[in-house]
Amino acid sequence: MTPGHEIGHKQVSSGQAGGRKPLGDHRRIVIKIGSALLVDRKTGLKSPWLDAICADIAALRAKGIDVLVVSSGAIALGRTVLNLPHGALKLEESQAAAAVGQIALARAWSESLSRDGIVAGQILLTLGDTEERRRYLNARATINQLLKIGA
Repeated sequence: MTPGHEIGHKQVSSGQAGGRKPLGDHRRIVIKIGSALLVDRKTGLKSPWLDAICADIAALRAKGIDVLVVSSGAIALGRTVLNLPHGALKLEESQAAAAVGQIALARAWSESLSRDGIVAGQILLTLGDTEERRRYLNARATINQLLKIGA
């Protein structure tokens, strides 16, 4: 990412502002991407934005930085695919939207990252995966293995 790169509607700086290190000084970064950045309620997936962030991820990886992406958007994308109404959904509607949206979201990430030769991987975690030590260690080992093999 170049300093001042526009991500969605927010300005992101990779400079020294606020006492933060430049991104290039880190060996691993985690990028959290919320639904509003990925999905437009009316048109669905914001493909040009996704392609731009994937190009940024490729640039960081080319500098030797491990990049982990935490992506929301499954329910929001599923809502548009299924033409569900805006507003509160019943639990079963949210779960149906998530089931459909997760497949579309994973496919979009995979296709966009593959343009830069990056293989996408997906790990679905629950709160229990962070609270129970054995499950936490397994999740951590899986993440480290994915990074080791270049996914």
